[in-house]
Amino acid sequence: MSDFGSLIELFVAASLINNFVFTRFLGLCIFFGVSKKVETAVGMTITFTAVMIISSALSWLIYTYAMIPLDITFLKIVVFIGIVAAFVQSADIIMRKISPGLYYKLGVYLALIATNCIILAVPLINAAEGYSLIKSLVFGLGSGLGFGLALVIMASIREKLELAQVPRPFQGLPLAFVTTGLIALAFTGFSGLITL
Repeated sequence: MSDFGSLIELFVAASLINNFVFTRFLGLCIFFGVSKKVETAVGMTITFTAVMIISSALSWLIYTYAMIPLDITFLKIVVFIGIVAAFVQSADIIMRKISPGLYYKLGVYLALIATNCIILAVPLINAAEGYSLIKSLVFGLGSGLGFGLALVIMASIREKLELAQVPRPFQGLPLAFVTTGLIALAFTGFSGLITL
């Protein structure tokens, strides 16, 4: 298979087949918190994907050119968390200046990106699989857009459910969990198409 074909395969696998939310069940705190409105879901998708791509690139560069030569790969979790935290803090400051409205809508969830397990999982998977810089970027892009797809799907469903008459015990988070489970079942239909 050509290099371009393997990149497309990696992108599809990261975004649909091995979707972090619906197949690996990671990042659920932000997923349930931000998926109430489509507008905030789209804003979080853009922010999350940008952080994912840039942190993947920075983590790959530091891992490849500093940690492997110095034989300190055992520190990768600590180093990757530091990279992500520094970049998220920068994104927080930039978003506060550029788009204050979106910044206040995302609220505490913007700060939670730094501790989100998906953001840490992507560089760790990149390092474990030995991906090149291009593959790391594609994997980060696919993972970010897959998370965004999950957010937008869930936000659009939750907006419709606000208008429905739901029994009181199922209102709010219980119905969100049931809906997520049903969407996750649909996403299992993609399993087996491409294996990483």
